[in-house]
Amino acid sequence: MDALSVSPWTVFLYALLTAVATGLGALPFLFTRAVAQEHLGLANAAAAGLMLSASFGLVYEGVGYSLGRTLLGVLLGLGFILLAHRYLQGREVSFGELSGLDARKALMVVGIMTLHSFAEGVGVGVSFGGGEALGIFITLAIAVHNIPEGLAISLVLVPRGVSVLMAAFWSVFSSLPQPLMAVPAFLFVELFRPALPVGLGFAAGAMIWMAVAEILPDALKEARAEGVATVLTLSVALMVAFQVLIGG
Repeated sequence: MDALSVSPWTVFLYALLTAVATGLGALPFLFTRAVAQEHLGLANAAAAGLMLSASFGLVYEGVGYSLGRTLLGVLLGLGFILLAHRYLQGREVSFGELSGLDARKALMVVGIMTLHSFAEGVGVGVSFGGGEALGIFITLAIAVHNIPEGLAISLVLVPRGVSVLMAAFWSVFSSLPQPLMAVPAFLFVELFRPALPVGLGFAAGAMIWMAVAEILPDALKEARAEGVATVLTLSVALMVAFQVLIGG
């Protein structure tokens, strides 16, 4: 089938599937809620590794469209996260049951993942512009890819006191821009296609900064450096392998 035979409603439903899949990342915490300080540090290391490898995947995907626009997006994402960090620093922030530094960290992680979802939503819509078969393949790949992203969010939220249900809710929430952006990107594919590498780079720049400046330092405070480095390395390697398997 070509793009003309695909309805916007079909595109929306497939993109909604990708958002729901993100909530599955919280499922491992149904089996364990008690998190020791050392384990909290290792959870932060795993979250940082997942975010870093996802960021590299976004950059790689973006340069396939345009190297210059992807790098521009990285710079814009870096500038945005620096401004957001300075704005939130020293302000009283709450996030559900969390407050203080934990709330700020949770807000920034969920916020960055939500921004990242705008680019993925455009990617879903643009792929359906190439036909239903391509659109379904890309959608399913993004849906599977979203599960470890939901896990990264849950690794930050649950050990800090957020319930598993709320962690799943915020994970799904972070991916809601995907169905919202997929339909207009599908309907106006030629208009959205040039902006896609900018969006991918933007999300990557913000995520890399967050992982290195916020999540990793916390991990090193709570766990030994050897354990943090081991978990970080394994999570990056496994996520890269995962991305290659679902992409190829």
